[in-house]
Amino acid sequence: MADSTVALIDTLGRVVEFAGVVVLIAGMIWATMAAALTSMRRWRGDTVVTGPYWTFRASLARAILLGLEILIAADIILTVTVNTTIESAVVLVLIVFVRVALSFTLTVEIDGRWPWQTPRAPAGAAPIDPM
Repeated sequence: MADSTVALIDTLGRVVEFAGVVVLIAGMIWATMAAALTSMRRWRGDTVVTGPYWTFRASLARAILLGLEILIAADIILTVTVNTTIESAVVLVLIVFVRVALSFTLTVEIDGRWPWQTPRAPAGAAPIDPM
């Protein structure tokens, strides 16, 4: 590839990487605000389904999942197009494996079920049809 193309792709990869970090930081701020609002609602006596801890935890886990997906995309862009060596490919595979494993466990934490299980119906509701 031409040097200008490689430089452009490298810059785009860094921008995507930066976007992943921004999502993580914004998600942490959002989760904190959501937990604070939940706490204030409980203090006022409003009916709240989950407490501030669980609200914070679920919101933060979702932000981490989104940030990880964006960072995986950045790693793929940078490794496949800019730094195409066997060592960088092995590092990419390890990074993607760790991030996918983390994403999988976060998904289980958020949903409270394995991905292949059908969603739970709320108490008193009709069962959810997966198809």
